[in-house]
Amino acid sequence: MAGRKQQGSWRGNWPIRFQMRWRHLCFVVLMICLLGSAAAVVVSSHLSRGQYAQLQKLEAARDDARARWGRLLLEESAWSAPARIESISTERLEMRVPDVHDVEVIR
Repeated sequence: MAGRKQQGSWRGNWPIRFQMRWRHLCFVVLMICLLGSAAAVVVSSHLSRGQYAQLQKLEAARDDARARWGRLLLEESAWSAPARIESISTERLEMRVPDVHDVEVIR
């Protein structure tokens, strides 16, 4: 009985030829899974790098927009300064502050 295979084995009654085919099939399936996994890693890395490059461009655009917004706020404060408004009103519109005698108080 030393040369016989065990009867309880799940492959014990199958011919050697089928057992070898089974091993080859398992090997081929595992190799396909391995190659598929490697391809997925390559594609994932490529897409990740593309998304990171897009992120860098968007962050640069955001920084430019923030700088422009800061310049616009400074320009707005310069245009709306009370001294500037007073000088324009006196020069262009010929407006003036009324004298004390020209003011009438109505009760």
